This record gives sequence, structure tokens and C-alpha cells, in this order.
Amino acid sequence: MARIVGGLTTSHIPAIGNAIHKNLFEDPYWKPFFDGYPPAREWLAEVKPDIAIVIYNDHGLNFFLDKQPTFAFGAAPQYTNEDEGWGIPVIPPFKGDPAFSWHLINSVVHEDFDLVTCQEMAVDHGFSVPMQLYWPNFTYTDIATVPVMINTVQHPLPSPARCYKLGQAIGRAVASYPEDKKVVVIGTGGLSHQLDGERAGFINKEFDLTCMEKIVDDPAYFLEYSIHDLVRLAGAQGAEFILWLTMRGALGGKVKQLYSNYHIPISNTAAGTMVLEAAE
Repeated sequence: MARIVGGLTTSHIPAIGNAIHKNLFEDPYWKPFFDGYPPAREWLAEVKPDIAIVIYNDHGLNFFLDKQPTFAFGAAPQYTNEDEGWGIPVIPPFKGDPAFSWHLINSVVHEDFDLVTCQEMAVDHGFSVPMQLYWPNFTYTDIATVPVMINTVQHPLPSPARCYKLGQAIGRAVASYPEDKKVVVIGTGGLSHQLDGERAGFINKEFDLTCMEKIVDDPAYFLEYSIHDLVRLAGAQGAEFILWLTMRGALGGKVKQLYSNYHIPISNTAAGTMVLEAAE
């Protein structure tokens, strides 16, 4: 049977992709951020997952303000990066696993979640930046992927509780897959940041550290929060924390924190990197 071996978190801001392309790993501005990833990569090299479920938000590539699904799952044989800018070069496509994707889709729909299913799907920085951070130098071509897109762009957004429950449904779907696969779940985005309006540049370190603490042993702490609570505490784009909660729901009850790193600011964003190992 398939099993989830653990979960990862990371920022997905587009400037990271540009910094990777320009080889800015030792640049004083970027070095503290990039230095947060080698321990996570070492863990991945040890556990050798077969599939990565990447929970992210689309930034207008597949879905725009006129047509914005709440949840969309990829079910394509591959996914190409078609980011919206930043001079990011063409990179190799990401491998899909349609059989595994359809199993997730059927299982989650059976639990009364309404999904958009995508048999063709391009991905932007929300997906491609995390994959490049955790599998550098295009080594991500060795692992199958499932894009899970959650709306954080056009209100109304799904609540933290709804996203956590979606994660739990994903976890049950993985556990019922009949093939022997090791799966890692990546929650992307955030932490606190706001890119526009009167609070542009807003970062709430205290709340960010609470998120990184509570998501390990007490994710229920956030389930009474509304989206407006997250926006107030973490900024307009800080609502992306629902992507982390979806990942945490998929991991189940008990997890072990193996590693964490917090750094501000990167492009006016608080960046949190975590490795959570799922219980056997």
C-alpha cells in the first residue's frame, strides 16, 4: 500500500526562481534563505519518495478571476512550467502519474469534495519553485508529481478547517492506493506577507512562529480561524497558510518535526521551511 512518509513546507515566491537561475546562492541577500534547504534535501535523499503531492495556488496561469475553482487536481502525464514572468528560462517538465492522480480524485470526490480535474495543466512558480528548491539541478525529473491547486486569490476562499479536512481526505486516499509508493506532501506559500494596499510589506513574525509551532502538534488550533482572521494576522497573501494546513491534514494525527528554518524578509515575505515526518 502507498504511504505518506512526511511533509515539507516552503515559500514559493517567483523571485526565488530568478535567484536560482542567476546562481545567487552565496549572495548576501539570498544566502540565509538558501542555506535553509540542505537538511531537507538530505532527508529526501534518505527516504527517497516516489511521488510528491504539491499543494499550491495558481497565480492566473490556468485559472483567472473570471473562472477560479476552489480545488483543482492535476491528472496529466506531465506538467510544464509556464510561469508569468521573471525571466525564468524553460525548464524540464514535471512528471505526472495519472493512475495515482485519478485514485486521489475519485477518493476525494467520494468524500464529497467538489474538484476540477485537469488532464492538461501548466504550472507556475507556486509549483515549480518548491520543486526546484527541494530537488535542485532538475533532479525533480526523477519523481512523479500531483499538483493540488487551492484558491487563495479570488474570495471567497476555502476556510482553514475545510482545507485541513481536504488534507485528511488526501491522506486516506493515499493509504488506500494499492501500489507500494512512498509519498511526500508539500505545503507551499507564505508565511505572512502582503504585496499591495495600505499594509504592503506587512510581516507578523510572532504569528509566523506560532504557525510553525502549532502545525506540528496542535493543528486544530487554527480550525476555528476564518480567512479574514488569517488576512488580519498574516496579510492578504498570508492566507496561503491554508496550503500548509492541507499538507498537515494529509499527514494524520502524530508527526515528528525533524527540521525547521525561518527567515525574513525574502521579497517582503516571511519564509518558513519545515520537515515533518509522518508516524509509521
